[in-house]
Amino acid sequence: MPVRSASVLAVLLLLLSSCTSEQRKSRTKAEKAQAITEVFETKVEYTVHHLDSNAVIGFIAEHPASLEDSAAITDFYKRRAYQYAWFVNDSLSAAARNLLGLMSSTDSILGTGPEDPHRVHELVTGLMIGDTMPLTPERMRNAELALTAQYFLFARSHYGGFIRKDVRDLDWFIPRKKKNYDQLLDSLANGRMDLSPIEPVHPQYGALKAQLKKYYQLDTLAAWDRLSLGDRRKLEPGDTASFVPELRQRLMLMGDLVSEGDTVRMASMVYDSTLVHAVERFQTRHGLHPDGIIGNGVMRMLNITPGERIRTLLVNMERLRWVPEQYPPDLLLVNIPEYRLHIFEQGKEAWSMDVVVGADATRTVIFSDTLSRIVFSPYWGVPTSIVQNEVLPAMKKDPNYLSKKGMERIGGSDANPLIRQKPGAGNALGRVKFLFPNSYSIYFHDTPSKGAFARESRAFSHGCIRLSKPQDLADYLLRNDSTWTPEKIKKAMFGEKEITVNLPKAERRPVMIGYFTAWVDNGQLNFRDDVYGNDAKLAAELFVTGEEPVAVR
Repeated sequence: MPVRSASVLAVLLLLLSSCTSEQRKSRTKAEKAQAITEVFETKVEYTVHHLDSNAVIGFIAEHPASLEDSAAITDFYKRRAYQYAWFVNDSLSAAARNLLGLMSSTDSILGTGPEDPHRVHELVTGLMIGDTMPLTPERMRNAELALTAQYFLFARSHYGGFIRKDVRDLDWFIPRKKKNYDQLLDSLANGRMDLSPIEPVHPQYGALKAQLKKYYQLDTLAAWDRLSLGDRRKLEPGDTASFVPELRQRLMLMGDLVSEGDTVRMASMVYDSTLVHAVERFQTRHGLHPDGIIGNGVMRMLNITPGERIRTLLVNMERLRWVPEQYPPDLLLVNIPEYRLHIFEQGKEAWSMDVVVGADATRTVIFSDTLSRIVFSPYWGVPTSIVQNEVLPAMKKDPNYLSKKGMERIGGSDANPLIRQKPGAGNALGRVKFLFPNSYSIYFHDTPSKGAFARESRAFSHGCIRLSKPQDLADYLLRNDSTWTPEKIKKAMFGEKEITVNLPKAERRPVMIGYFTAWVDNGQLNFRDDVYGNDAKLAAELFVTGEEPVAVR
């Protein structure tokens, strides 16, 4: 029979490959012939079960959650000539156990519906522990098909995203690529565990997953009583306060303070230099000024519980499932909650700068595009909304408002004039803007108002992104063009005439404007505030209202 022959060949290959090269040389022809004879005379018992194609169709009809994967399930069994994938003889195979182990990963968010992965465990647990229930053909068939169907439900959620709806409804406009899960399923069924085709490749995913385990431990083992400044406004280095021992313990739990071991020192109520340095590390990780002074902002961050942080980690891991499988090696990445632009070269961060993003009422859009143009000494075409809400009322109060602001009318009606601001020191776009043309009218630009960059929270703009170091970005983008020296760039920025530079194809840079409130940098877990409420919106989709996220361990 074909299956028996294949099994004999596999055993033969295994036997021959187990010998070292020296052993193979030393064996006589007679010994080799005897070994081969023994293999072929061995009775290999291997019961092959096959499905009827109608059984697959019937199972899918009885399980509506699998309708989305009906074609993939059917194709899987067609590739196998409808041979069972998860049973050897009348027992679950090692491949089935690998699949069940894969579906028990620590960052799986589980619901409570009939397609919960626990349902598969219920079908096969008895088989795994050798219960006395008869293994009827119907029971085996249901377990076989349930494992395959659950694989697709699990893989789509775990690797592609638990959110099945259009993520644009969650204000995410970065294209979400589909993944092919057939390759992994075939690999699992053949006894291999190569997750590379579908495992999220962004290194942040694995980094957050490792941190998630730590926070599950904190949530289970550590009490998280609320710390308070009491009547104080702040705690400064050298001060004494009753909550300092609890502060010291909490910073140790979060990894900002190395255990001091000294019982007396642990009980000390003095805010000493060692503890100050730990607070500065904590402040840096949370986007606060690292001045070592404990005020309301630090206390608020300290009192966020591990359970709340678990939700934040899971939400951000979900977003990482949506991002493209491969990032361009040279990338400009703005992380809105971090208020920062990161410049990557060959996949590694080269440098970064602070930015100002849109206010909550005029949010910066989450999307991706390509930066292709630089405009020095730009005009600013005042948006209609600003003309109506700000400029026209100001013009009624002061007829000279436009000239005072360096503006001019270039068309339109009296009720809806077209107005632009001339290049110059007071121009709202500053001395330069960077265009990646898009339907959201979002771009990078300079600003005459530099004070906002000193703030911890920097969501003030009308939606575009203000740069703290715009000339540095211009120098960087034009560094390979010998006609654009830093001196010439500066002169163009401070001129009175608008100059547009179209970047050659090789110098254009992909731009991603993302939204991540948790990430790992140099081994340190960072958190930021949910500035637009997007975490809360996504959490409402991911978690059952009123329940904590559940992880299968």
